[in-house]
Amino acid sequence: MAYLAAIHVLSAVVWVGGMFFALIVLRPAVGPMAPAERLALWRRVFARFFPAVGVSVLALLATGHAMILVELGGFGAIGLSVHLMQGTGVLMALLFLVLLLGPYRRFLKALDAGSPPAAGQAIEGIRWIITVNLALGVATLVIAATGRYWG
Repeated sequence: MAYLAAIHVLSAVVWVGGMFFALIVLRPAVGPMAPAERLALWRRVFARFFPAVGVSVLALLATGHAMILVELGGFGAIGLSVHLMQGTGVLMALLFLVLLLGPYRRFLKALDAGSPPAAGQAIEGIRWIITVNLALGVATLVIAATGRYWG
């Protein structure tokens, strides 16, 4: 159980911490860069971050469900906080899938086609989904940290 919990927490740190870094630290820092340099940087960042998020998503879903089944007595026995974490986690995973299949795919196609304006538009879609997922991720972390005290 300790291994499952450790993998679960580390996966959440990678995903939520990475989104925080991308939005709050990296995005403002690259603002002064020339558009072509900025887009090239984002391509390199996303190429490294999104596979790590994919692994984290799979690990979070697998370890979360394993902990429910092994330690918490199954889905009928879990409390509201665990149901909420499961719901926000699944929603976040679906939004990440939408990000990959929608704006990220458009971003790569636009860059490959030499269309910086279209790539910039796609980046806005990526930013919007990451912003929503960051808010959901922070809410999920708060639920995880406080849920056992809900009475």
